[in-house]
Amino acid sequence: MAEERKPQNSPQNMPNIGRPGGGPGGPMAARMNRQKPKNLGKTLGRLFSYIGASRAILIALLVLVLIVTGADILGPALQGKAIDTITIVDGKFRVDLDGMKKYLLLMGVIFGVSALVTYVQGLLSARLAQNTVYRMRNDLFKKISHLSISYTDSHRHGDMMSSMTNDVENVSNAISQSISTLFSAVITLIGVACMMIYFSPIMTLIAILTIPLTILVSTNLAKFMRKYFTEQQKLLGKLNSHVEEMVTGYRTVVAYGKEQKAVDEFSDSANKLRACTIKARVFGSLMGPIMNFLGNLQYVLLAITGGVLMVSFGHLPIGASLTPGTIQSMLLYSKKFTHPVNMIANQYSTIMTALAGAERIFAIMDTEDEINEGKTQMSGERMQGQIEFENIVFGYNPEEPVLKNFSLCVEPGQKIAIVGATGSGKTTIINLLMRFYEPQSGRITIDGVDIADIPKENLRGHISIVLQDTVLWSDTIENNIRYGKLGASHEQVKAAADTAMADHFTERLPDGYDTMLSEGGSNLSQGQRQLLAIARAVLEDPRILILDEATSSVDTRTEMNIQKAMINLMKGRTSFIIAHRLSTIRDADVIIVLKDGVIAEAGNHETLIKKGGEYSKLYNKQSAGLVT
Repeated sequence: MAEERKPQNSPQNMPNIGRPGGGPGGPMAARMNRQKPKNLGKTLGRLFSYIGASRAILIALLVLVLIVTGADILGPALQGKAIDTITIVDGKFRVDLDGMKKYLLLMGVIFGVSALVTYVQGLLSARLAQNTVYRMRNDLFKKISHLSISYTDSHRHGDMMSSMTNDVENVSNAISQSISTLFSAVITLIGVACMMIYFSPIMTLIAILTIPLTILVSTNLAKFMRKYFTEQQKLLGKLNSHVEEMVTGYRTVVAYGKEQKAVDEFSDSANKLRACTIKARVFGSLMGPIMNFLGNLQYVLLAITGGVLMVSFGHLPIGASLTPGTIQSMLLYSKKFTHPVNMIANQYSTIMTALAGAERIFAIMDTEDEINEGKTQMSGERMQGQIEFENIVFGYNPEEPVLKNFSLCVEPGQKIAIVGATGSGKTTIINLLMRFYEPQSGRITIDGVDIADIPKENLRGHISIVLQDTVLWSDTIENNIRYGKLGASHEQVKAAADTAMADHFTERLPDGYDTMLSEGGSNLSQGQRQLLAIARAVLEDPRILILDEATSSVDTRTEMNIQKAMINLMKGRTSFIIAHRLSTIRDADVIIVLKDGVIAEAGNHETLIKKGGEYSKLYNKQSAGLVT
């Protein structure tokens, strides 16, 4: 009888013993129904705090951008000066060759230096981006490693993986491409405006007339597009979750012949992502052409204005400074005046994707860490293992309690077996004892100390748990067993494996304890993986032992051998056994039968059999082969 509600979104190589968020009324449902408001300003502020950590690189990058932008701004002015070295005197063309050479040489030097500086600027942009995302990845992974079990139970793991990979990469792309672009745009706008005013205030005024229209169009278009980029990131996370589930549960998919169903579901999610991405890209691509149209409109207006001022009103003081070179410079500056907006427009897709990803990253970072409060440190040498549940009320949804005024007193060294139907609350008891969740009311004590007063790290250090879903890492067999006690010697690891009946098959492997396991230990049988998990618990030598269907995946003969080892392992330790096969708990000191969140029966095997209640009926059915 496996526990009632295993998280459905979790991969097999993660410890999942809580209620799934995907269940009706569960925390996942609440999350999906709640739309969190987006705060663009806050997201930008936090993102720049990460960028600002590489202050020296950022300052150097901005200085280089300033040099390149300054050179770019000087170009049209020098070009205009070079053109004005050509004059008409008495109907003949005259060229000031010395002046032209000087301006052309100066332009060549400036453009050469600009090219070299642009190359260095690209290198600094890449370094700034990688330094920033390195810190973000570290902070995000640190946050994920300190999230509460309730959070990981109620959130798609694919979403978190997507934030760690896709979202962070999008931020990296935006930083490497957009930081210098945005700064250059601002400097260009200011510099070009100053140069235009210097050459012709009237033509500058004409150029400015198109700015309100540009701002109006870009602002409304940006507001319209943003929702598509946000939705795109959500759908990408959903798609990643689906892929993760299919790969993790591939054997089940094949066993049930649901390959086509998996393909259809993937295609549906992929089509939604495709449609949303197309909309985001199409609308994102509109920004550039619209800005180009407005820039060309400005160009035409300036050309007409410049020609009229020079030809018709050249005798006036206001037009005296207008020359062909000046008009040419103004036309070039008009292009550069709208260019910053076009630069931002062209980067808009990258920026919006990155900001949507950054919001998702910061949403995880803003999640509260698992609270590790408590000032009472429990010593393993002094811990007796007396445990008491006092009037516990708890539900994953507070309105639907799983445990209802649950009370149980466990004496030191007792073996407590917990049986009951699916959904009765068996694993919930373990969740509360491990402080994966906190009860709504009531308390749990160990040796008279409320576990709420014991730091979680200290509490869990005295408890070993063997789950039904085996957790193994991509490492050697020895290191997987040593995970229970990192400083253990090879002899201690081997002794633990021998106690758990894992030594005999490990020694037969070509590399023995140095055998590398694939992801989740998939190159071993399920029974062998379970034996290694038990060996890990043996090595930890806990005061309290929890076996959650620990032998459910091994054959009967191996189970009998493990049971013999467990008798020695559980001596002097308080043990909780959640069992499916009732024959394996006959020697338990107390067997409690849960029904609808309360204890329906309690006693040893003989007492409960004689009573003829729920336990007796279930045991007799199993013995007759009617229930497996």
